[in-house]
Amino acid sequence: MSPAKRKEIFARLKKANPRPTTELKYQTPFELLVSVILSAQATDKSVNKATAELFKVARTPQQILDLGVRGLKRYIRTIGLYNTKAANILKTCRLLIEKHRSRVPATREELQALPGVGRKTANVILNTAFGQPTIAVDTHIFRVANRTGLAPGKNVLVVEMKLLKAVPEEYRHDAHHWLILHGRYTCLARKPRCPECVIYDLCEYRAKVK
Repeated sequence: MSPAKRKEIFARLKKANPRPTTELKYQTPFELLVSVILSAQATDKSVNKATAELFKVARTPQQILDLGVRGLKRYIRTIGLYNTKAANILKTCRLLIEKHRSRVPATREELQALPGVGRKTANVILNTAFGQPTIAVDTHIFRVANRTGLAPGKNVLVVEMKLLKAVPEEYRHDAHHWLILHGRYTCLARKPRCPECVIYDLCEYRAKVK
């Protein structure tokens, strides 16, 4: 795919959605961190439903710790893998208190040292909470990048590295959200909504739906 075509793709995505952002509901970097940990293999809608009640009673690392494992599980038990996620969140809260003065760190290395935080989660936090031009490659972005020809790759890390090179600098900060939303609502896995796609004529997917 040519640089000109890539630039036009993001120009159109921006025109369609000038200010994209996460669909997770949060008010602080810590709330976002908890939400992203909970969102693994779960929908944003289910996470928002759980955190709406959780954040009414616990919005800081210490308040989450004070709930204890049983108290935390009471709020997140509707989310998949909640036992593991509860344990990771509590461990993360302890580390935030002990090593970071209860603040969410703004470096990839420090974030990935937290239980339950991998590269994708770290990228989401760096981008959404701290404004860094990172791209967190989830299943939606991986599919869109490969299907359209924007940044094809055999694994998420390869796709991430290619996107960081391929996305024009002016669009890099918001690329993460544009691609996720495009994959979530238009470029669906089983039945892509090609006739509704704003980048239909630019997409290099051979099996496009007419």
